[in-house]
Amino acid sequence: MAGTDQLSVVFSALADPTRREILVALAEHDATVTELTAPLPISMPAVSRHLKVLERAALISRTRSGKWRGSRLEAAPLRDAADWIDRYRRFWDSSLTRLDAHLAVVQAATTSEHQEP
Repeated sequence: MAGTDQLSVVFSALADPTRREILVALAEHDATVTELTAPLPISMPAVSRHLKVLERAALISRTRSGKWRGSRLEAAPLRDAADWIDRYRRFWDSSLTRLDAHLAVVQAATTSEHQEP
């Protein structure tokens, strides 16, 4: 993904449910490929490919100690993605507040029309 901004790389990595499941597991504790593969219905090489995508997105870091190769969640890129999404949450909250106000006016008008003088 040469030339792609980091936020796009993060969202691309998060688009896959298996990678999101891996991140959930790594949020609990650091893990090896073997540990990450155990609950998944895919092969160890497939998990390794997902880990490479997550590593390129800087969502995980990988360490090696002898034969042990662990993966660790790196939360900073998730914070950047959450901050980006949060701007739109504020937009929707504001839109929904305006919709609530409009519906209250419509409901009040409807209620007053149905009341007998």
